[in-house]
Amino acid sequence: MKQFTSQVLGAVALVHDASAQLYNQVIQTNYGLVQGIPAFNSTPNGNLSNWKDITVWKGIPYGADTSGVNRWTPKNATPWNTTFQANKMGPIFGPGQPSTTGGTVSEDCLNLNIWSNGKSTNAKLPVVLWSFPAGSAADQPLFDGAGMADQGVVFVNYNYRISALSWLSTAELSQEMYETTGSNSSGNWGQLDQFHALKWVHANIAAFSGNPDHITVMGQSAGSAAVYHFVNSPLTKGLIVGAIAESGTRDSYNPEALTLAENYRTQSTALQSGVEYMASKNVSTIAEMRALPLADVEESLFGCTFSDAFDESGAATSTNLTVAEYEAEMASQYDASNLTSTFLELYPAGDNSTHASMAFNAHWRDTSRVSVWSVKSKSPIWSYLWDHAPPGQTQGAYHESQINYVLNNLYGTDKPWEAVDYEIALKMNGYWANFAKTGNPNNGVSYRENGSLPQWEVNSATDKLTLELGDGFGTQPIASDAQIEAITSYFSYQTPV
Repeated sequence: MKQFTSQVLGAVALVHDASAQLYNQVIQTNYGLVQGIPAFNSTPNGNLSNWKDITVWKGIPYGADTSGVNRWTPKNATPWNTTFQANKMGPIFGPGQPSTTGGTVSEDCLNLNIWSNGKSTNAKLPVVLWSFPAGSAADQPLFDGAGMADQGVVFVNYNYRISALSWLSTAELSQEMYETTGSNSSGNWGQLDQFHALKWVHANIAAFSGNPDHITVMGQSAGSAAVYHFVNSPLTKGLIVGAIAESGTRDSYNPEALTLAENYRTQSTALQSGVEYMASKNVSTIAEMRALPLADVEESLFGCTFSDAFDESGAATSTNLTVAEYEAEMASQYDASNLTSTFLELYPAGDNSTHASMAFNAHWRDTSRVSVWSVKSKSPIWSYLWDHAPPGQTQGAYHESQINYVLNNLYGTDKPWEAVDYEIALKMNGYWANFAKTGNPNNGVSYRENGSLPQWEVNSATDKLTLELGDGFGTQPIASDAQIEAITSYFSYQTPV
């Protein structure tokens, strides 16, 4: 979690104040009228106490159809003249990723969903904008926002272009961009969609009871990368007040940052990939590319589709290394920096494959923790370790497994949840909602059960602590001082990303 301050232009609510659920009102946006629906028709299973007040608006367009001549262009939504019935999820764009709600896959995918328990368009509730991880779409129940809305947080998620339709860069497209925007680069269409969604939210969210001056961006994995784009881009300056990045962050000197899906390519590399990609389609102009059917262009530009793994920290869920294999792995990693013997002493292989495999995973776990803890920022950062294994699977606390708990939307899935899962969700969601409201996970009253949440300490160079979330709730060391020193020494040998 990251908190920072921002100056934002105010926005004016677009409908008259009223004291009734917003699903009984027609909402005016900059592009036309929209009508929402109740988020629930009956009591959901779970922890929601204000479920009767929650309104959801589904599939609201925030950008134009991106097919045909609009491929690889940023376009505003087309205004509509009748009331838009926001009662079903909009189309998604997911090559090989069918809609989970029976909807359609389409290039006309720039739409968003909003959940709010506000009863007044003047409520000025805090806002969260969620960016989904790779291989996903906004219509998935995993990203349902009613659990956040129950806390008095307006929750927004959105679809955007991915794969070749998102990342294609060519000299011709760069020239088009220069003529229309003054920027002579191309290939960031998905990121421009993300920025466009944020700007739409800032301009319109007051009408949905949200505060445009208090938007927190939040995402998981590839969505975490989107969070960093929001934080660092001059195109979004002044639009957000906080950021929550779940997986994806690493110390810029950590070489693992170069090998994960969240790394970056230079413009020259992207242009060369674009040339090769177009050649593979037997076309030579963007006009020809825009004339191709979606099925012919939807595969990944870079030869593979980046999907989420169970663990992106380097640890494996089923590692089985012999002692010799483990020592060889460590040598290949650390010989160049003359640290192999240091790491083998700190993470000894033992005398069998069980011990060697445990040492291998412990070493990667600590490297990941130190990488997150050591990130430098002018604003306070809170880091955490998630360690609870959801029921009904054998992968442990796998990648993305915290999302249901963070969003408190256990009602949206069919896992065999137990009482402990609902309690974990209340605590996790309490921290996240506090941060969305106050910029500090410790401040606020979002945890509504008996007792209080354990204090979550800010990252500190002296304390070297993180917060365990899941099977336990409390501070624990990042690693031993010697392990931290070895890992940061290894980072110091690297070239920053």
